Amino acid sequence: MTEELFREDSYLRSCEATVTAVTDAGVVLDRTVFYPTGGGQPGDSGVLKTAGGDIAVSDTQKGEAPGSIVHVLAEGAPRLSVGDKVTAEIDWQRRFKHMRMHTALHLLCALVDGQITGAQVGEAKSRIDFNIPESPDKTALGESLKALVGANHPVVHDWITDEELDAQPDLVRSMSVSPPRGSGRVRTINVEGVDFQPCGGTHVKSTGEIGQVVIGKIENKGKQNRRINIRLEE
Repeated sequence: MTEELFREDSYLRSCEATVTAVTDAGVVLDRTVFYPTGGGQPGDSGVLKTAGGDIAVSDTQKGEAPGSIVHVLAEGAPRLSVGDKVTAEIDWQRRFKHMRMHTALHLLCALVDGQITGAQVGEAKSRIDFNIPESPDKTALGESLKALVGANHPVVHDWITDEELDAQPDLVRSMSVSPPRGSGRVRTINVEGVDFQPCGGTHVKSTGEIGQVVIGKIENKGKQNRRINIRLEE
């Protein structure tokens, strides 16, 4: 298994690690700060620093072995061997945008009364789909989102047991993706006083760190499926 350091601290940018497996898909480490694709959030990119130089990581994915994380190396990258020591370092600017975007989507969950049918986090644009009959008012929604960002609500992660989640099924807002189980506990994200739900992604520490975020298009994607797009304005 790969120790997932990003689950406890999304702000970690690098860590020392040891190669535990090398596959056609990429390199598995004993521990990592790289987030693997999942929950609508893209996998991290970055570098593995070695004595012989930096090796680019183009993507991060969950491995076939339970609990493993595969660091996908750029085409033509030097081959590593089991036992090699590396420093795993993420592309922080890209990750931080994902953290801001992902947290902003949680705020939309608090503002829109409907089940989530899909979501995608991106650097320039993100979106979330809700199972609702009519589109919300774009101007009012944008003002409410701006107010939640400006209120600088703390964002904290915690864990609940599988049994606790089973006793509170309403915590799960997504209709298409279930929280990861199997370890006996489920990670939660609490935007204090605003939103609380299971989530394994990376987030900022307070809503004020999201910065300037605006509502883009609100699209009709089906009889009861409304897609809300957002973007960051630097």
